[in-house]
Amino acid sequence: MTSSSLQETFQARFVERLRADPQRAGPPRPVRGAHYSFVDPSPVGAPKAIAWSEPLAAQLGLGPDWPNGHDRAAVLAGQTLLPGMQPYAMCYGGHQFGHWAGQLGDGRAINLGETIDRDGVRQTWQLKGAGPTPYSRSADGWAVLRSSVREFLCSEAMFHLGVPTTRALSLVLTGDQVLRDMFYDGRAEWEPGAIVCRVAPSFVRFGSFEILAAREEHELLRELGDFVIREHFPELVPNTAPTETLPPETYLAWFREVATRTAAMIVHWSRVGFVHGVMNTDNLSILGLTIDYGPYGWLENYDPSWTPNTTDASGRRYAFGAQSRIGLWNLLKLANAVLPLAKDVEGLQEALGAYTEAYDRGWERMLAEKLGWTAWQEDTDGALLQDLLDQFGRTETDWTIFFRRLATIDVGQALDPETLRKALTPSFYAPEALSADDWGRWTNWLLRYQQRSQREGRSADQRRAAMDAVNPKYVLRNYLAQLAIEDAERGDYGALERLQRVLTRPYEEQPEHEDLAAKRPEWARTKPGCSMLSCSS
Repeated sequence: MTSSSLQETFQARFVERLRADPQRAGPPRPVRGAHYSFVDPSPVGAPKAIAWSEPLAAQLGLGPDWPNGHDRAAVLAGQTLLPGMQPYAMCYGGHQFGHWAGQLGDGRAINLGETIDRDGVRQTWQLKGAGPTPYSRSADGWAVLRSSVREFLCSEAMFHLGVPTTRALSLVLTGDQVLRDMFYDGRAEWEPGAIVCRVAPSFVRFGSFEILAAREEHELLRELGDFVIREHFPELVPNTAPTETLPPETYLAWFREVATRTAAMIVHWSRVGFVHGVMNTDNLSILGLTIDYGPYGWLENYDPSWTPNTTDASGRRYAFGAQSRIGLWNLLKLANAVLPLAKDVEGLQEALGAYTEAYDRGWERMLAEKLGWTAWQEDTDGALLQDLLDQFGRTETDWTIFFRRLATIDVGQALDPETLRKALTPSFYAPEALSADDWGRWTNWLLRYQQRSQREGRSADQRRAAMDAVNPKYVLRNYLAQLAIEDAERGDYGALERLQRVLTRPYEEQPEHEDLAAKRPEWARTKPGCSMLSCSS
């Protein structure tokens, strides 16, 4: 690999302020006494950029000719290192599916360094799928095109939906083939390799603290905690010297902030119908950002027990309706890890209670907004919501389409059955199967909803605008991503580009792209990649 001669723009505070593994790179192994290991991205055959996020590039201050004098694909595949880049992989552990897994780490992710964006925020650039690291365990460190398309599209789609998330700058083909067993059935196949450049203020996870606590490396634990708080939560340490040891109460305040951010993130997931699919503690960001887009999915018909992860199919630990509970469970593990720093069991328990309170209030506020109300009214809204969810259970109803269609009903006018039927039918997966009793239940619910909504005093236009601002028209349904993947594997990137473009405006009506807002077709219900996915990449 070569180093460019451009003016230095990259920095490496994580590298400079935390401890490095004394052994550079090397084979997969236990790494102790270190927060990270230096490792270079591996050589690839013929890097080719096939997707690029203009909005993120603008935020990062990258001009149309970036990187001047160097091949963009080579930089974004890790083949050319720009000044200031110091590639490294982070050490962390985690609980996977409820069980302690020990050391995990960046097995196929390599951080390049940090730049300052247009808002003055320090952003870390990370390549996912750039080759093996000391944390690769028995894997090869590469990623394939199908998983990389999903990561690239979903990262940016979530950002434009207003969900806290890591982002994706680029998608690059490596020119190499990668062997993968997609279904874990012994039928591995060669697939095109790809690398996504991910960007976030930090990629530190809950598991980053867990591994140090489990090994009783308390000095490293404190160093990591001090670094994270000073870099990413400076409001908690406004008057402390850079080398001053932070007191336990600062760690307690920090943990509470992590808890409430995590609650807010999961409320947003519920709002747009997103299911993460693999909420292990190594996949939870310390900043409350959605991180690691693996076997995720979007709720089609409302089903709180649905999980997109085939590995989770029997236990459904990470199902849509379980995400808030798992968020609390993961925070409990983080609390145990930072107890040596916070030194206050009762304070940490109180912060966990703050998570529950923040989630419950956030859930109510979010549902009120989805239903077109300015605030949650305890005396009426709980029963009305529960009856709506019960109706979803009786009638296979699309989570995304229903709320957009509900917004079209003028609750200030008399509601006749035919108008209601016309408004809601597009959100049902089997409208022809609805009986007269089913329609009677829906009419009854809508009349009660009308009475509640009239108390808001909003005009029809005001109500629809408010609802459309929180209820997306377009989400990255799994079947849409799969179609784009299949085209991309044939060298056709039109569907990928179209999805990327449409998903930058998910709340707007885009009549020319109405087909991308349609509910899942019947053929996609069981087609591989269109519903549940494995952790294979």
